[in-house]
Amino acid sequence: MAETDTAPEQRQADKKIRVVVAKPGLDGHDRGAKIIARALRDAGMEVIYTGLHQTPEQIVETALQEDADAVGLSILSGAHMTLVPRITKLFGEQGADDVVLVLGGTIPVDDVEELKKLGVSEIFTPGSSVQEIVDYIRGAVRA
Repeated sequence: MAETDTAPEQRQADKKIRVVVAKPGLDGHDRGAKIIARALRDAGMEVIYTGLHQTPEQIVETALQEDADAVGLSILSGAHMTLVPRITKLFGEQGADDVVLVLGGTIPVDDVEELKKLGVSEIFTPGSSVQEIVDYIRGAVRA
């Protein structure tokens, strides 16, 4: 069947999910981010890993340039209540509120509700299974 004969819903389901995995701020520990990036890639997603020490502006610009469906932030530094609001604000200013934003790292339970109000779709703390993260991103993007 030619692509032009395929229903739009099927083309969307066949499209590879594009995920930007980013390490904002001064946090220099990226082992977890690399493990997640590899797992997402192995699950058939296109992954763009930004590397360490990214600014909120760099992360949002990368997501827009790469036409990302989702952005995964890995924050272990405790700066999530400073970095995440800036990132969600920038996405809003760019009209990119449809990008699924997930957060992983050492996030205190007391901050989860506020982060979700800011636009974080889901938060994965240490001990979350890689498969849970893959499944969540796949479901959230396709929803």
